[in-house]
Amino acid sequence: MKKISLVLCFFIWSTFNAFSQNIPINFETGGFGANWAWNVFENGNNPALQFVDNPDTTGINCSKTCAKFTALQIGKPWAGCETQHNTGIGSFTINANNKIIKIMVYKGVISDVGIKLVRNDNWSLGEIKKPNTLTNQWEMLTFDFSAHLGNTYDQIVVFPDFNLAGRAEEQVIYFDNIYQNTASPCSTSTANIGSGFQQSINNRCYPNPSNGQITLETNEQIAKVLFYDVYGRVLLEIPSHTSTKQIDLTTYLNKGLHFINYVDKEGYTIEKQRFIFDGNK
Repeated sequence: MKKISLVLCFFIWSTFNAFSQNIPINFETGGFGANWAWNVFENGNNPALQFVDNPDTTGINCSKTCAKFTALQIGKPWAGCETQHNTGIGSFTINANNKIIKIMVYKGVISDVGIKLVRNDNWSLGEIKKPNTLTNQWEMLTFDFSAHLGNTYDQIVVFPDFNLAGRAEEQVIYFDNIYQNTASPCSTSTANIGSGFQQSINNRCYPNPSNGQITLETNEQIAKVLFYDVYGRVLLEIPSHTSTKQIDLTTYLNKGLHFINYVDKEGYTIEKQRFIFDGNK
């Protein structure tokens, strides 16, 4: 009976995790993006997307690793790279909480950057384009996918140098931190705690597992912390007005696996964690 319960719990957790976005795409070890299968298209002999050291950690992007796209002179204006269907970013539906997509770019020229979301059957509403305004430094670009509300996608496409005028020469473009919230990628160090879940140095719930009494630590960006069961039901909502709280979970949670969402002041979930409750309820 215990074995069946564990299998059922894992199945429910897998389903919960499958239909969610794997973000931020930061190309870090233990993060999302670097171990995905990226397809490069319409770019001459299609040199592979590379994951390299950040060329400039002094600006808004202090992360260690980023993606490097080489747009060949003979490549099409719309040369780009894409994730694979059913893997990578995951399956997700555009809603009020994830309609904004941001990306950091480091480019030597001014040209459009495009982002496109694609459905499992390859249908798409097309790319949204926005030019960078800075060169030779990191810049954050914001894309509004409000027109896509209700659509479900499982692929993201990036056009790093969408230049209809053509390229006079080969261009190297770096991009990083594709995500859908307002948190600064330099503000929080993270450590991997499992597939699809990360725990920040500044956002912690411990001990984990716990028999009821926990300490909850959050950074200044977090407005509230939500505890979910494996069915996606919110069991507990904790306002996060101070950096450290002691919480007794014994009257709120049932024994077993739970999920924690850290929500910022604009209502975006910027981090999720697994949590095991070993209490007697």
